[in-house]
Amino acid sequence: MSGEIQSDRVAVTVDGADVDIHYRTGGEGPPLVFLHGIGLDAATVSWRHALPALAEDRTVYAPDLPGHGESDKPDRAYTTDYYLEAVDAFLDALDVERPAMAGLSMGGALALGHALDGGPVERLVLVGSYGLGRDAYWRQAASGVLQTPFFGTMLWQGLSASKPAIRTSLRSMGATEPSQQLVEDVDSAVDARTVRAMRRWQRHEFQHSGFRTDYSDRLDEIGVPTLMVHGRADPLLPTRWSRQAGEALSDAQVEIFENCGHCPPRERPERFNRAVRSFC
Repeated sequence: MSGEIQSDRVAVTVDGADVDIHYRTGGEGPPLVFLHGIGLDAATVSWRHALPALAEDRTVYAPDLPGHGESDKPDRAYTTDYYLEAVDAFLDALDVERPAMAGLSMGGALALGHALDGGPVERLVLVGSYGLGRDAYWRQAASGVLQTPFFGTMLWQGLSASKPAIRTSLRSMGATEPSQQLVEDVDSAVDARTVRAMRRWQRHEFQHSGFRTDYSDRLDEIGVPTLMVHGRADPLLPTRWSRQAGEALSDAQVEIFENCGHCPPRERPERFNRAVRSFC
């Protein structure tokens, strides 16, 4: 039987301000921390199926990062450095020591950045991870839109306006029709403040010269086993990033999921859970 997952909250201080973080947790055993991506995401969105499955062997933790889900959504700048500090504060508050860390998209960059900053980790699972390359085909257009306030506002206002709009957005990121449960999960997690956090993070990250966060030249500093998972049909971040990272890392496995887009834990949950359980 899968592990029972519960909700909890913890108060932390990030960048000098108090932030209340909601998280999902359950299971027993060595810790495994799940970090979701930016924007149309939250702990339940990315990790609904992974948490109970992996809680059979691990104590799992999945925070809603600030600006997302049921956590506080302060009106402030959102950057990768801010989120790295939030992850550190969350782990410290719960006394989670040397966890395995799994991160999707931006969450992958946070797991990787945490390890590179000296945070002790047992192993890493990087899923369609951001932070492994300097550019993608859509970045130049996106950075231009984000630097234009009117068009940026018009673009992102539509994302959280309705369930049909959410479904359309999810279709653009996946290889198959999104399930109704996924649409409902996004609808429950995302509001105008989430979109605000996403836009501010993107505006900071998507520069005219490329992505601000790129750890690809530091991968030889990672000395722990790492599993790279990527959907072959991922329209956002290229599969070559994971393949190249797998070659650069000293101890890595690479799994490319067929007929899968940007969110393998939701699009191919059974295969994803098997891969992570075998690796961990």
